[in-house]
Formats: sequence, structure tokens, C-alpha cells
Amino acid sequence: MALPAQADNPAPEPAQAGLSKGEIKAHREFKLLDFNGDGQLSRSEVRLFPRLAAAFDSADTNHDGQISYEEVRAFAATYRAERARLRAAQANTMPPSEEK
Repeated sequence: MALPAQADNPAPEPAQAGLSKGEIKAHREFKLLDFNGDGQLSRSEVRLFPRLAAAFDSADTNHDGQISYEEVRAFAATYRAERARLRAAQANTMPPSEEK
């Protein structure tokens, strides 16, 4: 019986303790997208995740044509920060509600 080949750079297994539910979910989704199990996401693998597919070049910070789990984490943090900044800007530009 042959054993499956080990990937050179597999995505790290998260230790369940100390990780948020969101981090555990992100790791699980990364592994689902990583069809070939090499610990990296290619353009073809991320096409099922439109937000990441559209930002592939930005997320691929080392420009190797692959996105690692760490690059996904950095992209997600940047995305969340930008979304929070936009929400704050919208909240500051909304006119005060009229009181009756």
C-alpha cells in the first residue's frame, strides 16, 4: 500500500486552542480550496472565491504565482481593516437624523 506524497510546504494545521472561530474557519476554507494539497493556492484554485480571485496579485505578496496561507491571512487582515475604515468614513459622513 503506497502512502500519499507529502507536500513540500503544506498549510500548517491550526491548534484548536487559542484560535478564533473565524481563524479555524479560514484555515478549513484554505484547505478546501487547496485542491492539490500543496499548501499554496493557484489562480485556478481561488477562482471559486471571487474576492480573493479578484485580488490575487495583491494577495500574492512575494509574486511567486501562488498564495500561501500566511498571504491569505495578511490579505484578510488588510481587507477587514479597509472595510472597517470605509464603514467609519460612512458613519462620519451621514447627516444626523432629524429629531421630532
